Amino acid sequence: MARDGTGGRRHPPHLPPPGNRMAQSTAEVRAARRRLRRLRLELGADERAAAELAILHSLERLRVFRRGARVALYLPMAGEVDVRPCLERASQRGATVFVPRISSRRRGRMSFVRWTPGAAQRRNRFGILEPEGTIRPTPARQLDVVVVPVVGFDRRGNRLGMGAGFYDRALRRRLDPARRWRRPRLIGVAFACQELAAIPASPWDVPLDLIVTERGLVIPERRPNPEDPD
Repeated sequence: MARDGTGGRRHPPHLPPPGNRMAQSTAEVRAARRRLRRLRLELGADERAAAELAILHSLERLRVFRRGARVALYLPMAGEVDVRPCLERASQRGATVFVPRISSRRRGRMSFVRWTPGAAQRRNRFGILEPEGTIRPTPARQLDVVVVPVVGFDRRGNRLGMGAGFYDRALRRRLDPARRWRRPRLIGVAFACQELAAIPASPWDVPLDLIVTERGLVIPERRPNPEDPD
């Protein structure tokens, strides 16, 4: 693992300052995305396993998997934080578990569908596992928590994703200032090496309420403390 002269991790790569408007399709952002995906793939097996266990413990301390909760997780693709143990853990503790399913690739639409242990799965066109069958989707507004994979994040809660915008479209109601709609809570999960100094946010980007890494919690600036009551 690359480290700086102070014994800590190397300072994370950065994007242009937020004042420079930049959509996620620019060459610079694509380069940042490739660099971050490479960094997480280069984590050693032991380091990755320890980091994922620490992330799982942090999610448990946040009571994400409590009985009666409606929680959306995800089935990971290569390099992403593997939250599959959380699926089983949440189900065992009495939470209702959901995972994303792409409903229209052309329109960039994604929905959340019920996940149950042992249910049949298939790979979509991106190679990501998702439940098979005609399971009725659940609106995001009916979920308590959505655990979101990230490629990059900053300390203002901005997220760099894969670039297709599926999560932003699925959660766009969070951006409507006329709605007093606080759910679902959006929790990003990432390795600490995926932190960026700044990610320029576009008007359609839905920010995270909290980020969990193996180093603990990142509470975005000017966002509520995750321990505050709903």
